[in-house]
Amino acid sequence: MDSSYIVIRGSSIHPVHTTQYKGQLSRKGNCLDNACMENFFSHFKAECFHLYSFRTAEEVKDAVHKYIRFYNHQHFQKKLNNLSPYEYRIQAA
Repeated sequence: MDSSYIVIRGSSIHPVHTTQYKGQLSRKGNCLDNACMENFFSHFKAECFHLYSFRTAEEVKDAVHKYIRFYNHQHFQKKLNNLSPYEYRIQAA
């Protein structure tokens, strides 16, 4: 099981398989359906989630918010002409 799939309840963090929640599945699609999110989560796990130990759900939420801000504004990507996603969207507009 992929450890990145967690459910936060109150102040506890639980793997999805230990909760009543089930993964949300949509129509059968191809591998490109979730390519953007899969790419983001692979970066998130390597650059944030696996580097720190979190004691509370609040620490996880704070780390996620900080990483999303970093990823959108400071994470330069070769496929976006070495711009951050935010800078690329501004330039494209």
